[in-house]
Amino acid sequence: MADKKMDFNSILSQLEDTLELYLVKKAPNLPKTIKDLIVVLTPWFTLLGIIFSIPLVFVAFGLSTLIGPLSVITGPLPAISYGAGYTFAMLILAFALVLDALAIPGLFKRQIKGWKFIYWATLVSFVSNIFSFNLFGGIIGTLVSLYFIFQIKSYYK
Repeated sequence: MADKKMDFNSILSQLEDTLELYLVKKAPNLPKTIKDLIVVLTPWFTLLGIIFSIPLVFVAFGLSTLIGPLSVITGPLPAISYGAGYTFAMLILAFALVLDALAIPGLFKRQIKGWKFIYWATLVSFVSNIFSFNLFGGIIGTLVSLYFIFQIKSYYK
């Protein structure tokens, strides 16, 4: 059996091809007018999302530093797992926010680079949902987001 060594880029490319197969070719397509509207509004909604999310990220980190010491009451193991898991999820979410910010210029210019950043931010947000133990909501939200993202991919060159 041949041992194929796959790097991260080829794994992401394979995932993208699989998602395109199921979310574009096999799934029902959105009407063209809806796609046009989504393409026009996506950069603006992304920008608004970033503007509203930045203060919320600081609030989340502030609450974790306030509530973190109180979690010691539950014992050392839950306190460590809560603190590490929550902090890691927030860091991943902050990284997704950075990817969203990097996507904005490309989304306005309809460049594939902007689309890729939104795609990666969606995947990173899903990882954050896993670390937040929001598996069911993360799967549903990610699939809906990916459906819309892949439906408009052809608009970006």
